[in-house]
Amino acid sequence: MKNNKILAVVSAAVLAAGVLAGCGSSKTADTAASSAAAATSAATEADAAATAAATEAAKDGAGEKITVAASVTPHAEILAKAKEILAGQGYDLEVKEFEDYVQPNNVVESGEFDANYFQHVNYLNSFNEENGTHLTIAENGKIHYEPFGIYGGTKKSLDEVADGDAIAVPNDTTNEARALLLLQQEGLIKLKDGAGITATVNDIAENPHNLKIVEIEAAQVSKQLPDVAYAVINGNYAMQAGLSVEKDALAVESADGDAIQQYVNIIAVKEGNESLPKIKALTGVLHSDEIKQFINDTYKGSVVPYEGEQ
Repeated sequence: MKNNKILAVVSAAVLAAGVLAGCGSSKTADTAASSAAAATSAATEADAAATAAATEAAKDGAGEKITVAASVTPHAEILAKAKEILAGQGYDLEVKEFEDYVQPNNVVESGEFDANYFQHVNYLNSFNEENGTHLTIAENGKIHYEPFGIYGGTKKSLDEVADGDAIAVPNDTTNEARALLLLQQEGLIKLKDGAGITATVNDIAENPHNLKIVEIEAAQVSKQLPDVAYAVINGNYAMQAGLSVEKDALAVESADGDAIQQYVNIIAVKEGNESLPKIKALTGVLHSDEIKQFINDTYKGSVVPYEGEQ
Protein backbone atom coordinates (compact mmCIF):
# COMPACT_ATOMS: atom_id res chain seq x y z
CA MET A 1 0.00 0.00 0.00
CA LYS A 2 2.91 2.33 0.79
CA ASN A 3 4.50 1.69 -2.66
CA ASN A 4 1.19 2.44 -4.40
CA LYS A 5 0.97 5.72 -2.52
CA ILE A 6 4.46 6.74 -3.62
CA LEU A 7 3.75 5.65 -7.20
CA ALA A 8 0.62 7.77 -7.28
CA VAL A 9 2.47 10.89 -6.13
CA VAL A 10 5.29 10.35 -8.61
CA SER A 11 2.91 9.64 -11.49
CA ALA A 12 0.97 12.81 -10.85
CA ALA A 13 4.11 14.86 -10.73
CA VAL A 14 5.53 13.29 -13.90
CA LEU A 15 2.24 13.81 -15.73
CA ALA A 16 2.30 17.45 -14.80
CA ALA A 17 5.87 17.71 -16.07
CA GLY A 18 4.91 16.06 -19.36
CA VAL A 19 2.00 18.44 -19.96
CA LEU A 20 4.14 21.48 -19.32
CA ALA A 21 6.96 20.14 -21.53
CA GLY A 22 4.44 19.65 -24.36
CA CYS A 23 3.73 23.40 -24.25
CA GLY A 24 7.35 24.03 -25.25
CA SER A 25 8.82 25.22 -21.91
CA SER A 26 11.93 23.19 -20.94
CA LYS A 27 12.48 25.43 -17.91
CA THR A 28 8.97 24.73 -16.74
CA ALA A 29 9.55 21.01 -17.33
CA ASP A 30 12.69 21.08 -15.22
CA THR A 31 10.81 22.82 -12.43
CA ALA A 32 8.07 20.21 -12.60
CA ALA A 33 10.63 17.39 -12.52
CA SER A 34 12.21 18.92 -9.43
CA SER A 35 8.80 19.13 -7.84
CA ALA A 36 8.21 15.47 -8.62
CA ALA A 37 11.49 14.49 -6.97
CA ALA A 38 10.65 16.55 -3.92
CA ALA A 39 7.21 14.99 -3.74
CA THR A 40 8.72 11.52 -3.98
CA SER A 41 11.18 12.31 -1.18
CA ALA A 42 8.43 13.73 1.01
CA ALA A 43 6.25 10.69 0.45
CA THR A 44 9.13 8.35 1.27
CA GLU A 45 9.90 10.25 4.48
CA ALA A 46 6.23 10.21 5.42
CA ASP A 47 6.05 6.45 4.96
CA ALA A 48 9.23 5.94 6.97
CA ALA A 49 7.77 8.01 9.78
CA ALA A 50 4.55 6.02 9.60
CA THR A 51 6.50 2.75 9.81
CA ALA A 52 8.45 3.96 12.82
CA ALA A 53 5.24 5.11 14.49
CA ALA A 54 3.62 1.75 13.83
CA THR A 55 6.63 -0.04 15.30
CA GLU A 56 6.49 2.10 18.41
CA ALA A 57 2.75 1.58 18.67
CA ALA A 58 3.24 -2.18 18.45
CA LYS A 59 5.89 -1.99 21.16
CA ASP A 60 3.60 0.09 23.33
CA GLY A 61 0.79 -2.35 22.70
CA ALA A 62 2.99 -5.17 24.00
CA GLY A 63 4.08 -3.05 26.94
CA GLU A 64 2.13 -4.99 29.53
CA LYS A 65 3.20 -6.44 32.84
CA ILE A 66 4.44 -10.03 33.14
CA THR A 67 4.22 -11.34 36.70
CA VAL A 68 6.37 -14.31 37.66
CA ALA A 69 6.73 -16.17 40.97
CA ALA A 70 10.25 -17.52 41.40
CA SER A 71 12.74 -19.16 43.70
CA VAL A 72 15.47 -16.80 44.84
CA THR A 73 18.47 -18.60 43.32
CA PRO A 74 19.03 -18.91 40.43
CA HIS A 75 15.58 -18.25 39.01
CA ALA A 76 14.96 -14.72 40.27
CA GLU A 77 18.54 -13.78 39.41
CA ILE A 78 18.14 -15.00 35.84
CA LEU A 79 14.82 -13.17 35.58
CA ALA A 80 16.47 -9.94 36.78
CA LYS A 81 18.76 -10.15 33.76
CA ALA A 82 15.83 -11.02 31.49
CA LYS A 83 13.93 -7.99 32.81
CA GLU A 84 16.48 -5.69 31.18
CA ILE A 85 16.03 -7.33 27.78
CA LEU A 86 12.24 -7.49 28.02
CA ALA A 87 12.10 -3.80 28.88
CA GLY A 88 13.62 -3.11 25.46
CA GLN A 89 10.71 -5.05 23.95
CA GLY A 90 8.18 -3.00 25.84
CA TYR A 91 7.39 -5.50 28.63
CA ASP A 92 7.48 -4.85 32.36
CA LEU A 93 8.66 -8.03 34.09
CA GLU A 94 7.67 -8.15 37.76
CA VAL A 95 9.20 -10.94 39.86
CA LYS A 96 8.25 -12.02 43.37
CA GLU A 97 10.56 -14.36 45.26
CA PHE A 98 9.28 -17.37 47.19
CA GLU A 99 11.19 -19.67 49.53
CA ASP A 100 8.90 -22.70 49.28
CA TYR A 101 7.74 -25.09 46.57
CA VAL A 102 3.99 -24.70 47.07
CA GLN A 103 2.91 -21.06 46.92
CA PRO A 104 4.50 -20.34 43.51
CA ASN A 105 2.12 -22.90 41.98
CA ASN A 106 -0.88 -21.74 43.99
CA VAL A 107 -0.56 -18.13 42.86
CA VAL A 108 -0.39 -19.17 39.19
CA GLU A 109 -3.35 -21.50 39.56
CA SER A 110 -5.36 -18.66 41.13
CA GLY A 111 -4.43 -16.25 38.34
CA GLU A 112 -2.62 -13.88 40.68
CA PHE A 113 0.60 -14.44 38.70
CA ASP A 114 1.10 -15.13 34.99
CA ALA A 115 3.79 -17.76 35.43
CA ASN A 116 6.32 -19.26 37.77
CA TYR A 117 9.95 -20.28 37.41
CA PHE A 118 11.22 -22.57 40.13
CA GLN A 119 10.35 -26.20 39.39
CA HIS A 120 11.11 -29.08 37.08
CA VAL A 121 8.73 -31.13 34.94
CA ASN A 122 8.26 -34.02 37.34
CA TYR A 123 7.50 -31.80 40.30
CA LEU A 124 4.88 -29.97 38.23
CA ASN A 125 3.22 -33.23 37.22
CA SER A 126 3.26 -34.50 40.77
CA PHE A 127 1.87 -31.22 42.12
CA ASN A 128 -1.01 -31.25 39.64
CA GLU A 129 -1.86 -34.84 40.51
CA GLU A 130 -1.77 -34.29 44.25
CA ASN A 131 -3.53 -30.92 44.31
CA GLY A 132 -5.92 -30.98 41.35
CA THR A 133 -4.28 -27.94 39.81
CA HIS A 134 -4.18 -27.12 36.10
CA LEU A 135 -0.62 -26.01 35.45
CA THR A 136 1.46 -26.78 32.39
CA ILE A 137 4.73 -25.94 30.66
CA ALA A 138 4.78 -22.72 28.65
CA GLU A 139 5.62 -22.86 24.97
CA ASN A 140 9.42 -23.13 24.67
CA GLY A 141 9.37 -23.19 28.47
CA LYS A 142 12.18 -25.64 29.32
CA ILE A 143 14.95 -23.30 30.39
CA HIS A 144 17.78 -24.83 32.44
CA TYR A 145 18.77 -27.66 34.73
CA GLU A 146 20.62 -27.70 38.04
CA PRO A 147 22.70 -30.80 38.62
CA PHE A 148 22.03 -32.49 41.96
CA GLY A 149 25.11 -32.99 44.06
CA ILE A 150 26.21 -35.01 47.05
CA TYR A 151 27.83 -32.69 49.58
CA GLY A 152 29.93 -33.58 52.59
CA GLY A 153 28.66 -32.96 56.08
CA THR A 154 30.72 -34.61 58.79
CA LYS A 155 32.51 -36.60 56.07
CA LYS A 156 34.52 -34.88 53.34
CA SER A 157 34.86 -37.72 50.85
CA LEU A 158 32.68 -40.57 49.65
CA ASP A 159 35.66 -42.83 50.37
CA GLU A 160 34.96 -42.21 54.07
CA VAL A 161 31.46 -43.70 53.98
CA ALA A 162 30.87 -46.07 56.89
CA ASP A 163 28.13 -48.33 58.13
CA GLY A 164 25.19 -46.42 59.57
CA ASP A 165 26.12 -43.05 58.07
CA ALA A 166 23.18 -40.65 57.69
CA ILE A 167 22.45 -39.02 54.34
CA ALA A 168 19.88 -36.22 54.11
CA VAL A 169 17.71 -36.11 50.98
CA PRO A 170 14.71 -33.99 49.87
CA ASN A 171 11.40 -35.49 51.03
CA ASP A 172 9.11 -34.52 48.13
CA THR A 173 8.32 -37.32 45.73
CA THR A 174 10.25 -36.30 42.63
CA ASN A 175 13.30 -34.74 44.26
CA GLU A 176 13.73 -37.73 46.57
CA ALA A 177 13.76 -40.06 43.56
CA ARG A 178 16.38 -37.92 41.91
CA ALA A 179 18.53 -38.00 45.05
CA LEU A 180 18.23 -41.78 45.30
CA LEU A 181 19.19 -42.17 41.65
CA LEU A 182 22.35 -40.15 42.34
CA LEU A 183 23.19 -42.33 45.34
CA GLN A 184 22.72 -45.34 43.09
CA GLN A 185 24.92 -43.75 40.43
CA GLU A 186 27.70 -43.57 43.01
CA GLY A 187 27.22 -47.17 44.12
CA LEU A 188 26.02 -46.29 47.62
CA ILE A 189 22.66 -48.04 47.18
CA LYS A 190 20.86 -50.10 44.55
CA LEU A 191 17.21 -49.51 43.65
CA LYS A 192 14.66 -52.06 42.55
CA ASP A 193 14.42 -52.56 38.80
CA GLY A 194 12.09 -50.02 37.24
CA ALA A 195 11.98 -47.70 40.25
CA GLY A 196 13.41 -44.80 38.25
CA ILE A 197 12.02 -41.31 38.71
CA THR A 198 9.31 -42.47 41.10
CA ALA A 199 11.70 -44.17 43.51
CA THR A 200 11.26 -43.84 47.27
CA VAL A 201 13.24 -45.25 50.18
CA ASN A 202 10.96 -48.29 49.96
CA ASP A 203 12.53 -49.06 46.57
CA ILE A 204 16.04 -49.49 47.96
CA ALA A 205 16.93 -53.08 47.14
CA GLU A 206 20.51 -53.05 48.38
CA ASN A 207 22.09 -50.85 51.06
CA PRO A 208 25.53 -52.36 51.75
CA HIS A 209 26.51 -49.71 54.30
CA ASN A 210 23.12 -49.67 56.03
CA LEU A 211 22.92 -45.97 55.31
CA LYS A 212 20.26 -44.03 57.15
CA ILE A 213 18.26 -41.97 54.63
CA VAL A 214 17.02 -38.83 56.39
CA GLU A 215 14.08 -37.27 54.52
CA ILE A 216 13.94 -33.47 54.90
CA GLU A 217 11.99 -30.68 53.17
CA ALA A 218 14.10 -29.63 50.18
CA ALA A 219 14.82 -26.09 51.38
CA GLN A 220 16.09 -27.43 54.73
CA VAL A 221 18.46 -30.17 53.52
CA SER A 222 21.57 -27.98 53.42
CA LYS A 223 20.96 -26.94 57.03
CA GLN A 224 21.36 -30.58 58.08
CA LEU A 225 24.98 -30.79 56.93
CA PRO A 226 26.47 -30.39 60.43
CA ASP A 227 24.39 -33.36 61.63
CA VAL A 228 24.74 -35.88 58.80
CA ALA A 229 27.60 -37.53 56.98
CA TYR A 230 26.36 -36.38 53.57
CA ALA A 231 23.45 -34.56 51.96
CA VAL A 232 21.97 -34.63 48.46
CA ILE A 233 20.98 -31.05 47.67
CA ASN A 234 19.02 -29.35 44.88
CA GLY A 235 21.19 -27.06 42.78
CA ASN A 236 19.41 -23.84 43.74
CA TYR A 237 19.38 -24.60 47.45
CA ALA A 238 23.04 -25.55 47.32
CA MET A 239 23.84 -22.14 45.84
CA GLN A 240 21.73 -20.39 48.48
CA ALA A 241 23.80 -22.22 51.09
CA GLY A 242 27.00 -20.94 49.49
CA LEU A 243 27.93 -24.31 48.00
CA SER A 244 29.43 -24.73 44.53
CA VAL A 245 28.80 -27.78 42.36
CA GLU A 246 32.18 -27.24 40.78
CA LYS A 247 34.15 -26.89 44.03
CA ASP A 248 32.14 -28.54 46.81
CA ALA A 249 30.11 -31.42 45.39
CA LEU A 250 31.58 -34.86 46.03
CA ALA A 251 29.52 -36.26 43.14
CA VAL A 252 27.15 -34.81 40.53
CA GLU A 253 24.46 -36.52 38.48
CA SER A 254 25.51 -37.35 34.94
CA ALA A 255 24.57 -34.71 32.35
CA ASP A 256 23.47 -37.37 29.86
CA GLY A 257 21.41 -39.35 32.32
CA ASP A 258 17.66 -39.76 32.13
CA ALA A 259 17.26 -37.69 35.27
CA ILE A 260 18.41 -34.47 33.59
CA GLN A 261 15.76 -34.79 30.90
CA GLN A 262 13.10 -35.25 33.55
CA TYR A 263 14.28 -32.50 35.86
CA VAL A 264 14.77 -29.56 33.53
CA ASN A 265 13.51 -26.33 35.14
CA ILE A 266 10.57 -24.72 33.42
CA ILE A 267 8.34 -21.70 33.02
CA ALA A 268 4.94 -22.96 34.18
CA VAL A 269 1.59 -21.31 33.45
CA LYS A 270 -2.07 -22.14 33.88
CA GLU A 271 -3.50 -24.32 31.12
CA GLY A 272 -4.65 -22.19 28.19
CA ASN A 273 -1.95 -19.55 28.68
CA GLU A 274 0.94 -21.48 27.16
CA SER A 275 1.20 -19.35 24.02
CA LEU A 276 0.17 -15.89 25.18
CA PRO A 277 2.35 -13.28 23.41
CA LYS A 278 3.87 -12.08 26.67
CA ILE A 279 4.68 -15.65 27.74
CA LYS A 280 6.33 -16.36 24.38
CA ALA A 281 8.31 -13.14 24.79
CA LEU A 282 9.46 -14.28 28.24
CA THR A 283 10.58 -17.76 27.15
CA GLY A 284 12.17 -16.36 24.02
CA VAL A 285 14.38 -14.05 26.07
CA LEU A 286 15.27 -16.84 28.51
CA HIS A 287 16.61 -18.85 25.57
CA SER A 288 18.57 -15.93 24.13
CA ASP A 289 22.36 -16.05 23.75
CA GLU A 290 22.65 -13.21 26.25
CA ILE A 291 20.86 -15.17 28.98
CA LYS A 292 22.78 -18.37 28.19
CA GLN A 293 26.03 -16.46 28.54
CA PHE A 294 24.84 -14.92 31.80
CA ILE A 295 24.00 -18.35 33.20
CA ASN A 296 27.33 -19.87 32.20
CA ASP A 297 29.39 -16.94 33.48
CA THR A 298 27.48 -16.58 36.74
CA TYR A 299 26.94 -20.13 37.90
CA LYS A 300 29.91 -21.98 36.41
CA GLY A 301 28.25 -25.36 36.04
CA SER A 302 25.84 -25.12 38.96
CA VAL A 303 23.16 -24.06 36.47
CA VAL A 304 23.25 -25.22 32.84
CA PRO A 305 21.15 -23.84 29.92
CA TYR A 306 18.86 -26.53 28.55
CA GLU A 307 19.52 -27.33 24.88
CA GLY A 308 17.26 -30.37 24.43
CA GLU A 309 13.86 -30.83 22.87
CA GLN A 310 10.99 -28.69 24.13
